[in-house]
Amino acid sequence: MAQRPILCPRCRQLIGSAETVCSWCGTARSAPWWKIINWSRGAMDGDWLFMSIITVNIVYFALSLLAGGGFSGFLSPGQTGLMLLGATGTYPIDHFGRYWTVISANYLHGGLLHLIFNLMALKQIAPWASHEYGPGRAFTIYTLGGVFGYVVSYLAGVPFTIGASAAVCSLIGALLFYGKSRGGAYGSSVYREVSGWVISLFVFGLIFPGINNWGHGGGIVGGVIFGALLGYNERRRENNFDQALALLCGLVTLGVLGWALLGAAASVRS
Repeated sequence: MAQRPILCPRCRQLIGSAETVCSWCGTARSAPWWKIINWSRGAMDGDWLFMSIITVNIVYFALSLLAGGGFSGFLSPGQTGLMLLGATGTYPIDHFGRYWTVISANYLHGGLLHLIFNLMALKQIAPWASHEYGPGRAFTIYTLGGVFGYVVSYLAGVPFTIGASAAVCSLIGALLFYGKSRGGAYGSSVYREVSGWVISLFVFGLIFPGINNWGHGGGIVGGVIFGALLGYNERRRENNFDQALALLCGLVTLGVLGWALLGAAASVRS
């Protein structure tokens, strides 16, 4: 019976499943990192990846309700709990040196409606961005674009802010760049549809008080920048560097969220 070909995780060429060494790049299948790369590619699968992001957002929303400081409304955590778990802005950064909050703030929300709105937007935008950029690059854009949005927000003087919207807006910015750069009928269609999201965000920010428009705008600009730097699938496929960068973003994010949780737990106990 014919052997089914498999993909070498290093050079991405097809080889026979019975081969012990890749005939293209010479990588031995017994090499420990062969399994590591294959595992990381599976872990960076788009559906699994962004469902994990949604899950982390929900878990940290529940933790923020339990972190103390009372409630500011229906299922809305108090500012003390949000501060402990990593809210960002000029107050946490300038007064307490919590620079890492530009990452953690992307996983915190001020109320149930805030959470639902952002996660609904993420569920619509993330698969689209993952399809055009690949899940690894999409996650890197989501992470770095969210940080960029909150850095812009900090420089604009916003004192206290949270929410996944800056990171979600970075995916919107990346799709804006994709549509404009690709061109053609499909690219133009993508650009028009995503532009509608941008206009809706702008109008929404004008109508409702308390919206961090600086974070939204910064996230969109960050998404355009990182989308251009990393490239999309039609320019080049994802490679080991893209996967490694996404993995690094994931590890740093988990480290920051874990650090925030440990600090919050210590403050609650004391």
